[in-house]
Amino acid sequence: MSENPTKVCAIVGAGDYIGAAIARRFAKEGYTIVAGRRGGDKLKPLQQEIEAMGGTLVAKSLDARSEEEVDAFVAEAAALGELSMLVFNIGGNVNFPIAETTERVFRKVWMMACYSGFLAGRAAARVMLEQGSGSIFFTGATASMRGGPGYGAFASAKFGLRGLAQSMARELGQSNIHVAHLVIDSAVDTEWVRQIITERAGEDAYATTPLVKPESIAEAYWTLHNQPKDCWTFEMDVRPHNESFGG
Repeated sequence: MSENPTKVCAIVGAGDYIGAAIARRFAKEGYTIVAGRRGGDKLKPLQQEIEAMGGTLVAKSLDARSEEEVDAFVAEAAALGELSMLVFNIGGNVNFPIAETTERVFRKVWMMACYSGFLAGRAAARVMLEQGSGSIFFTGATASMRGGPGYGAFASAKFGLRGLAQSMARELGQSNIHVAHLVIDSAVDTEWVRQIITERAGEDAYATTPLVKPESIAEAYWTLHNQPKDCWTFEMDVRPHNESFGG
């Protein structure tokens, strides 16, 4: 590899909001973005936007529950340069009373939000151990820290993902690999969330509801990625100034 290799940021779960904001932030700094999501054709607008900025985004259709697809996705990212960063950004937020939570729902949420995190994290770790550096970041939620009514499936998966991240951080830190877990303790400002707020409380409620912007989350990831090695953060919890700490 050359002295100044292309730096690559791979995003598993490159949705329209958090994933897209992370892609824009790292592309702005000259990183080649490899973005994967179900239905990779949905990444076309983001790809065009980043190319118009002078950047590069490689769009991939990806089922993050497939070991073969995840391994191939990470290998392709690593082939483009130095895999400097992998972000796992898949959610799986559902709410069902426990008596109405089917086996299928529980299993699907666990596979989306926990098992696929293991696949992505393992694939990235294998590459980064060989190259001697890198960052592996996992997007968490309020449910990563505490369960709530109706969130048995989601919280179980997010608890598991947090445990995976903790274990990886303790194992890989000595090998110069920064593993971090970002707890988003707030609703994110997305079209879906705006619609729910409006339906429940009216148009005016949106202006006063605590929401975190995807761009602010992306900035937090950029900050984490650039921390000096003597002061790495494992877990960062973020929320708007007027959020009630998920009370």
